[in-house]
Order: sequence, then C-alpha cells, then structure tokens
Amino acid sequence: MSKTTTIAAGIDVAKAKLDIAVHGCNERWQVVNAPAGFRELVRLMRRHKVTRVGLEATGGYERDVVAHLREAGFAVVVLQPLQVRAFARFILCRAKSDRIDAGLIATCTSQHDRLHEAPDARFAPLTDLLTFIEQTEEDIARLKTRLEHVRDAAVRDIFLADIARLKERRAAMIAKLVTAVREHDDLARRLDLLTSIDTIATRTAIAFLIRMPELGRLSREQAAALAGLAPFVHDSGKHKGERHIAGGRARLRKSVYAAALPGAFRWNKQLIALYQRLLAAGKPHKVALVACARKLVIYANTVLARGTPWTPSAAIV
Repeated sequence: MSKTTTIAAGIDVAKAKLDIAVHGCNERWQVVNAPAGFRELVRLMRRHKVTRVGLEATGGYERDVVAHLREAGFAVVVLQPLQVRAFARFILCRAKSDRIDAGLIATCTSQHDRLHEAPDARFAPLTDLLTFIEQTEEDIARLKTRLEHVRDAAVRDIFLADIARLKERRAAMIAKLVTAVREHDDLARRLDLLTSIDTIATRTAIAFLIRMPELGRLSREQAAALAGLAPFVHDSGKHKGERHIAGGRARLRKSVYAAALPGAFRWNKQLIALYQRLLAAGKPHKVALVACARKLVIYANTVLARGTPWTPSAAIV
C-alpha cells in the first residue's frame, strides 16, 4: 500500500490506558487497556479509515491490543522505543507526554514502509514459558552470588534449599516447554536440527527456536545482527575505531554465549579451533568468545536453511 493511501494511527501504551492519535488529525483520544477499550479503539480506527496502526513495544502491555487489532484486520507496526526517540530527535521534538508520544508514533508509523508478517501465534505461550525459565535461572544465579558471602550454617542451608527447589522447577519447566514444542511437527523438526550441532543442547536450541523464529531464512550477517553479535564499525575520517557488538535480542544472546563458552573449550572442534586461532592472533578472551557465539548463530541458521543435520565437515568456518 502506498503512503498516499495509508492512514496511520499511533498508540502510546500504558498498563491501564491507551492514548491514541491519527496522523494529520489534531484530536486525541484515550481508552482503557482492556477488551472494552479495544472494541472502542477498533470503532475509532474504522471511523477515521485508518489502515495502519503503530505502537511502541512496552515489555508486554501492548500484546493484547496488538492481537485484537490484527484480528480486526489492521496492519500493526510494533516500534522499538529507540526508533521512536530517534524519530523525535530527528524532527526536534523535545517535549514528552503520552498524548505527544501518540502523535509522534502516528507520524513515525506513516513514514514506516517496512511491514513484517504477523508473528506465528503459536509462539506467544511458548515465549511466556521460556521467559519464566530464564527468570528462574536469573533467580538461581542471584542466590548463588549471595551464598558466597553467607557464613551462618542455618542461613546457608536455606539458600541451598531454595537453589535446589528452583533448579527442580527449571528442569520441570524445560520439559514442559519441550513437550509443547513437540506438539508441532515443524517445530519438533527444527528443534532436532538445532540439537544436532555440537554444544547446542536442548536449552539453547529452545532459545534459538523461540527467540529467533526467522532463523533459516536470514543471511549470516542478518542472523548475527539479530542476535546482537555482529561487530559494528566505528570509523570517521582517518579515525579507525574499535568494532563493538550492540543491540539485538539480549535474552537470546545470553543463551548463545552460555553455549559458546563450553563449546569453545571442549565440545565443538570448529569453535575450539576458532577460539585458539583468535587468541594466537592476539585477540582478548572475550572477543574470541563473542566470535564463537556469532559462529554458533551462523551454524544454527545454516542447518535450518539446509534442512539437514549439522556435520563438522559441512560447517562454515
């Protein structure tokens, strides 16, 4: 659809309410962030002949309204906060309020030509389960850190019991998540392809499968960038800056990095060789590990693209 026939709206999402603006219209509206508000929103969008609706990602508060709008037939653009603030700086908009942000999002959405397909609805409950597992792992790590400074035996026993309980919960939830994934033949096949790669066990494969469903349809550069493992240049004039990774999907990157660490030391011959080669070239330990993590993403992307299990001889070096 061309810009001339696209009428865009913007929604600033909060926990309890939605502030709404239509591009080119000075009026602003507000509805509750609940089913009754969603129905009122749809009526409002249809009355103003809106075809595209933009929202800012808010960590989950936007999920229900996005689903409702897509079900009603609207093209929905979920913008990253960084995109909206960068657009505000570009048009020199320094003021900030929910009403102003709604108008800003509407204008940004009207200029946004890259529309992505709606995500596979099967992934929403799977993502919730994976997030719960990741939060449980974070709780375990925090308790282990606190345990290092505990001297009282009774308190140590309490910490150890809590850690054991959380580990048991983590194992049970991973099993539940794998069972849910294997209810879908195509997802089960992708899971098996990912676990065929040396050093990618079920936990990491699940992270790849759910956190990056695009894998297998990306270039190696795109896959590395989405995982936040692509080194970006920082050059200007005669200055040659250091390359740094940035952005991407943080939870996925953490899972991949955790798999690359033992893979580069023991489990994956290709990663071991890469790690040793980079160290010999004078690269720091962390730089070499990030390169191994990036290579692991490329292996996963390649295996899913080819549709055949990973073999060391077929690995991309």
